Amino acid sequence: MTSLAQEIGNRLRQKGLTLGVVESASGGLISHLITNVPGSSDYYKGSITAYRDETKTGVVGVKSATVNKYGAVSPQVAEEMAAGGRKILASDICLADTGIAGPTGGSTEKPVGLFYIGLAHSGGTSSQKHFFPGSREENKQAAARAALGWLKEYLTSLK
Repeated sequence: MTSLAQEIGNRLRQKGLTLGVVESASGGLISHLITNVPGSSDYYKGSITAYRDETKTGVVGVKSATVNKYGAVSPQVAEEMAAGGRKILASDICLADTGIAGPTGGSTEKPVGLFYIGLAHSGGTSSQKHFFPGSREENKQAAARAALGWLKEYLTSLK
């Protein structure tokens, strides 16, 4: 994933854009990968690891009503995390993730391996649903890879 993070960094630098990250289930892994690239301070604003619901609501700005209605692992929360992070970190783009890494914490409705990734930018906010069937570490790695892959696609689509 190092080459993916390097490519993202090059694209952000070329376009003069900044990036922020709000992580939950990935626990800082996305930020770790981004900051492994030398010179990432040129475009990377920082991150918030909002693992608990009260951090999502009290720090990032996710509405309590959203968490209560949809649950912390939902597209709505992923989008509010990304939008809130973009505002707090004053970044052009913000990635966010929320999910159930496992091996416990899943349910019939929301099984272990379910993740939502949020992406906020000047054109709006959206989310993607993913399911990863691996171990806790594999699921975190897969979520980070999916988030960075989506960010690369978004950056590639910009003119």
